[in-house]
Amino acid sequence: MAAHRPGPLKQQNKAHKGGRHRGRGSAQRDGKGRLALKTLSKKVRKELSRVDQRHRASQLRKQKKEAVLAEKRQLGGKDGPPHQVLVVPLHSRISLPEAMQLLQDRDTGTVHLNELGNTQSFMLLCPRLKHRWFFTSARPGDLHTVLDMAKVADTILFLLDPLEGWDSTGDYCLSCLFAQGLPTYTLAVQGISGLPLKKQIDARKKLSKAVEKRFPHDKFLLLDTQQEAGMLLRQLANQKQQHLAFRDRRAYLFAHAVDFVPSEENNLVGTLKISGYVRGQTVNVNRLLHIVGHGDFQMKQIDAPGDPFPLNPRRIKPQKDPDMAMEICATDTVDDMEEGLKVLMRADPDRQESLQAEVIPDPMEGEQTWPTEEELSEAKDFLKESSKMVKKVPKGTSSYQAEWILDGGSQSGGEGDEYEYDDMEHEDFMEEESQDESSEEEEEEYETMTVGESVHDDLYDEKVDEEAEAKMLEKYKQERLEEMFPDEVDTPRDVAARIRFQKYRGLKSFRTSPWDPKENLPQDYARIFQFQNFTNTRKSIFKEIEEKEVEGAEVGWYVTLHVSEVPVSVVECFRQGAPLIAFSLLPHEQKMSVLNMVVRRDPGNTEPVKAKEELIFHCGFRRFRASPLFSQHTAADKHKLQRFLTADMALVVTVYAPITFPPASVLLFKQKSNGMHSLIATGHLMSVDPDRMVIKRVVLSGHPFKIFTKMAVVRYMFFNREDVLWFKPVELRTKWGRRGHIKEPLGTHGHMKCSFDGKLKSQDTVLMNLYKRVFPKWTYDPYVPEPVPWVKSESSSVVPQEGME
Repeated sequence: MAAHRPGPLKQQNKAHKGGRHRGRGSAQRDGKGRLALKTLSKKVRKELSRVDQRHRASQLRKQKKEAVLAEKRQLGGKDGPPHQVLVVPLHSRISLPEAMQLLQDRDTGTVHLNELGNTQSFMLLCPRLKHRWFFTSARPGDLHTVLDMAKVADTILFLLDPLEGWDSTGDYCLSCLFAQGLPTYTLAVQGISGLPLKKQIDARKKLSKAVEKRFPHDKFLLLDTQQEAGMLLRQLANQKQQHLAFRDRRAYLFAHAVDFVPSEENNLVGTLKISGYVRGQTVNVNRLLHIVGHGDFQMKQIDAPGDPFPLNPRRIKPQKDPDMAMEICATDTVDDMEEGLKVLMRADPDRQESLQAEVIPDPMEGEQTWPTEEELSEAKDFLKESSKMVKKVPKGTSSYQAEWILDGGSQSGGEGDEYEYDDMEHEDFMEEESQDESSEEEEEEYETMTVGESVHDDLYDEKVDEEAEAKMLEKYKQERLEEMFPDEVDTPRDVAARIRFQKYRGLKSFRTSPWDPKENLPQDYARIFQFQNFTNTRKSIFKEIEEKEVEGAEVGWYVTLHVSEVPVSVVECFRQGAPLIAFSLLPHEQKMSVLNMVVRRDPGNTEPVKAKEELIFHCGFRRFRASPLFSQHTAADKHKLQRFLTADMALVVTVYAPITFPPASVLLFKQKSNGMHSLIATGHLMSVDPDRMVIKRVVLSGHPFKIFTKMAVVRYMFFNREDVLWFKPVELRTKWGRRGHIKEPLGTHGHMKCSFDGKLKSQDTVLMNLYKRVFPKWTYDPYVPEPVPWVKSESSSVVPQEGME
């Protein structure tokens, strides 16, 4: 009987792969005793059993829960600072006095009114809830007030309109607050009970949909009756606190009382006494103090007066013996006086930080002295030793004859031109002395260019300022030209190109060609401070904050800070109603350096913003004015300059400013001619690095005149023979991807013969890239004037309120 043989259509099954699903034993046999790195590290860590893992996880949960409860009990409790609540109405129809009156529940606790200029504020003490609140208010139109008070507020209470939620002004205020960083917030609706019963349900549904856009996971409470106000207070007390990193690592204080003692020499400067509750971290008298909007100052001493708003005030029980009662009262009075005069710390001149913000440059530091005769002789000996070379020469050759024998390794031939070309690529061929930097910059900024179609101005108004309109139209034209022809400039005919672009250089590759960051630094770099390693310094300072105990006034204490050499204008601003907020600075934060910030253009603003325009910065707890540079946000060592703040990508803003340790939020505003501030961009602080190179590119263009196989005659890039010879080592490129170089000039009118790596098209354009490092302008100004109160129109442009102009 013949055996069955499988045919060509027999099913072929896949073989079993045991590599992934092998057991532990087979893996150990195959490994022949070798252990994986993961197994070794687990043994070193002493891996816990399942029971121990569950026990450790439960302990961690318990510790976190206790930490959250302790934080809730401390905030607003008898041992902590009052719970500071900022009330912000987001619609013009909301009645702020009515809302503040509802929150002043005298049945719940004691109310202490405190009028600070235009802002209403009061302290609410509730012994039954074991909590105390400090309520302050700010209108969305007062931009600086809202942003400054939001930096120190524990909770922000947003008041919404029952029909629309918020208007355009409130929406603009929310955009600024979200960009700066929101602490804990609560939403409350005022006036919904005043609607008809049939419309209340529809209004709630409509408002819920509107709130979901800005606050996706939050619900709103009602604020129309005293009972609803009590529920709102309980919500504020039990809410989980959200932290802002830039204030949690620093001590800060909101001024409840301010006193000014002028100095004997000058009445315009004196000692400022700021009283308030310490928040964030412990205040050390030897550290510097930053008053928001006014600058950095030194402290002389810290006093500890009695708490003016105690949660449980002491009561003297009546005694049977009147003499004993008088004795007790007298003793308490003496104790109160002693407590009122208690001095916590005095400044130590040896340990106190200096106010020096800039390095005083030494003009003689770079001077070269005349060498002595000994130094000249040593230099000659060194040159003789270094000039000696070992050569292979025939026997009997004298030293004089050996000098004429070429080294066998050297070659000469047809590659000489290419070798010379490669050397010239890395040469700085622009090293002639010329006009100074300022005149050169003016020529660049006011360069004549062919302007295209005009751009329609959306900010047109009935009261048109013709001069401002002409400037704005010119900006729109320049921005559009920059988008169509990036970095392209016209070669001037009245000035030689080798003089006009003498500070520029050519690069073989923008990404890989070397560029020394310490080369040709401006004079302003002699005034700034620089870290050897900024990241390590930041980590060490933050680690010291977490681990080291600092002497001084602890969190929750009511203290009085004596700040020296403060101008009288600070007190005048406080008396006019502006809040006074002080932050304790970390080490080095008073020193000037170069800050780099990553920002994105705000979608609600379409006005062109040119580099080196003066802008207003809100960086963390600071506020200042400066003229920044814009550059691309890349991971390379060189970053191309952007002439305008573009809207389609993130850019890096470089500016001279005091050192600030990230994380810190950044807001950029632009002050208009009528005094209003419009939000330009938002982002965060990236680093403090003066070595970050911002490179400006200039593109010169020429047109093919005669085209051969791989050769072409190009004209209109230069207009004389000397410029062609000067820029001969720089590589050429075309808009269609060809690369080449200049062979030789033709004639005296700037025509030149060029060779390319392929055939050139007649409609192509020949380009030459030139590069120069640029630096920001030193225009730092810590004083920012108060903006005109604003509202936002329907066309998303900022307009003044009625009666402001």
